[in-house]
Amino acid sequence: MTPGARISAAIEILNTMADGVPAEQALTRWARGSRYAGSKDRAAVRDHVFDVLRQRRLAAHLGGSDTGRALMIGVLRAQGIDLAPLFNGQGHAPLPLSDAEATAPDASSDMATLWNLPDWIIPLFQASLGADAEAVAQALQSRAPISVRVNTAQATVTDVAEALAEAGIETRRNDLCATALTVTEGERKLRNSDSYLHGDIELQDAASQAVVAALPEAERMLDYCAGGGGKALAMAARRDATVFAHDIDARRMVDLPTRADRAGVTVRQVTTDELDGAGAFDVVLCDAPCSGSGSWRRSPEGKWTFTAGRLEELTQIQDKILDHAATLTAKNGTLAYATCSVLQSENEDRAAAFLSRNPDWTQVFTKRFHVDAQGDGFFTAHFKRR
Repeated sequence: MTPGARISAAIEILNTMADGVPAEQALTRWARGSRYAGSKDRAAVRDHVFDVLRQRRLAAHLGGSDTGRALMIGVLRAQGIDLAPLFNGQGHAPLPLSDAEATAPDASSDMATLWNLPDWIIPLFQASLGADAEAVAQALQSRAPISVRVNTAQATVTDVAEALAEAGIETRRNDLCATALTVTEGERKLRNSDSYLHGDIELQDAASQAVVAALPEAERMLDYCAGGGGKALAMAARRDATVFAHDIDARRMVDLPTRADRAGVTVRQVTTDELDGAGAFDVVLCDAPCSGSGSWRRSPEGKWTFTAGRLEELTQIQDKILDHAATLTAKNGTLAYATCSVLQSENEDRAAAFLSRNPDWTQVFTKRFHVDAQGDGFFTAHFKRR
């Protein structure tokens, strides 16, 4: 596909999404109907679509409308890309720009446009992040770094970095966590690399790794909201713990046995019915369902579909998770709470609410990770019984 044809494909997908089709579904539909598109073409089209989603309000302003064509014009204009060679009508490229489209609008001074956030959530960002609110909003408009966790149960960080370099994958150490390497070149080769196939690395955000690294050493550890099991695998790599994984939807953990086998570790899955009879755990980690606002640059559609009603629903779920997890925590154990959210209502407020409901507990650790070039936005807090 030519660069122009890729733009046309992105426009088609954006128009499909305007009819209410989720981004991933729209991308899958297009790929299935476009067998001629190679892997590089599919990746490039996906990048175009996600670039628009990260900067949708700015793209609509700079493109003059919210149609797929206008959004692509706007986001390319924001990136400083010359539009004429891409919109030339040749082959499968979009038609040339009209006179109106060729005229760039004045820069916007509207905060919601510059921050690329829904109006209702801006006050929450300001209240939660203070002076850092604008920087975080800006960071969410760029592509997220790709980081891997080195499985230190099998390899050293230095050896893995050298092996990846030999495979054409350049990395740098990430300051957020000692096991983290951030990929600077060759990221599309990761899943076919020997390091990945042999279980020496797992794709995992560096801040997510740091949340696990902050947990105390323990004999029995439970990943209460395991999802795909990335944090459970990181726990198991320590080798000094028996690690259990639970998720209310066990289907999310379907790939966990294969990943654990590849990593040379053991993670025991526990169903919801089995939890209360499984005995007390020395560490219970609750990586609770949340807005995902700290990782919106990876899933940018989320910030446009998220609602105040859903936020209220999530905070209630988070409270229930903490209260149940507390009953699973050993007398001298640690209850750890985490979200990939930057919102105070999902973070500090939930910790305070838990302590208010449970005066026999105290908070012994807390840390925020802002969205930046190192990793996603995360929050974590540890609690122990008095």
